[in-house]
Amino acid sequence: MKRNVAKFSVAMCTYNGAQFVSEQLDSIAAQTRRPDELVVCDDRSTDATTELIRQFARRAPFTVRLYVNEKNLGSTKNFERVIDLCEGDLIALADQDDVWLPEKLQRLERALQDEDVGLAFTDGEVVDETLRPLGQRVWETIRFGEAEQRLFREGGAFAVLLDHNVATGAAMALKAKFRELILPIPNDLVHDGIPVLHDWWAALLVAAVAKVSFIPEPLFKYRQHSTQQMGVTDPVFAAARHGNRFSPEIDYLRAMFERLQALTVRANVLSDLEARLKHLETRATMPEGRTRRVAPVLRELLARRYHLYSNGLGSAARDFWSNT
Repeated sequence: MKRNVAKFSVAMCTYNGAQFVSEQLDSIAAQTRRPDELVVCDDRSTDATTELIRQFARRAPFTVRLYVNEKNLGSTKNFERVIDLCEGDLIALADQDDVWLPEKLQRLERALQDEDVGLAFTDGEVVDETLRPLGQRVWETIRFGEAEQRLFREGGAFAVLLDHNVATGAAMALKAKFRELILPIPNDLVHDGIPVLHDWWAALLVAAVAKVSFIPEPLFKYRQHSTQQMGVTDPVFAAARHGNRFSPEIDYLRAMFERLQALTVRANVLSDLEARLKHLETRATMPEGRTRRVAPVLRELLARRYHLYSNGLGSAARDFWSNT
């Protein structure tokens, strides 16, 4: 009996990417497992990006569909649109300026053949504009080390992702059946002062309901250059930040909770979200006067929520001594 082969889409967003997009397109065409389609949403480029894509489409060994947005949507909403337009059973996300190693799609497809896995991602090599290695792996820059990897293997992917993003969009593929879960993608969420972009949102939601698999090999070259939106070596990715501006973080957790609360989720997902929300709401509403703060600070310390969801004793001391 012939096994049904999943249709694989590549979803790429472009914006003024003429300098590098041809190298990325060629690397997609050179995959050992070629995609069944490449869907590109261009966000009103003013350079030669769309013409280069059209030229590539005429010689590509697979279907290429190019859509030019009627107005500039921004990165998050552009990825929302391109994901929605994909027709495959599997969807790999692609940036316009990276270069994929030949086995990237094949390895991602193999990981997603596990019926319990909803999303998979790889490591990558950080390179400069000329593809010269910078001596770093992507996972090193985003703190996806042995401890976090062990938590993933033990079923703790959601907890790791809730703390910080480790699944870069350029490294990621997911099953299309989770599209309704992740779309629409909020455009204004912030976590620890870092924008919650399409990749983080997708990985978090899929991790709440399915397994997330990771592939430790660096299967793409992650190009760092002056014109990209945000790179993995940007200071905001170097370390998580915990400040006293709680409203954006609360909005982020509430949006996540509202999307998930009616679904069958993995163990501890909703309880973890509720505990984090309770902790941040407590910190956000500390009463005036240090005497009145003793009880809520002690309560959060004894419940270990300062250590689980903030910066431990440092955050507790800040809440107690703050003049605001």
